[in-house]
Amino acid sequence: MPPCLTPHGGASRLAVAVVPNARTSAADGLYDGALRVRLAAPPVDGRANEALLAWLAAQLRVPQRAVRLVRGASSRRKWVEIDLPPADVEAWLARVLEAA
Repeated sequence: MPPCLTPHGGASRLAVAVVPNARTSAADGLYDGALRVRLAAPPVDGRANEALLAWLAAQLRVPQRAVRLVRGASSRRKWVEIDLPPADVEAWLARVLEAA
């Protein structure tokens, strides 16, 4: 299991390092134990947080309500809880990290 992913009950918690104001939203590999995600949103009024949650929901093909920010609302380092088993998120991470 990658260091950025931990099981939490039946759900998964993902450590994310956010880089706002990118051209496009995309994963950019692992950085210091977290998945680095470049976001095409500014870090103003929670727009980067909203963009992160929407991007993760679309990538994982789950409803947006299944992805919640649990820590780091005003930080570049965040913890996101996803209503998917860790094995499913781990398989997605393997594909994303291979492409990055």
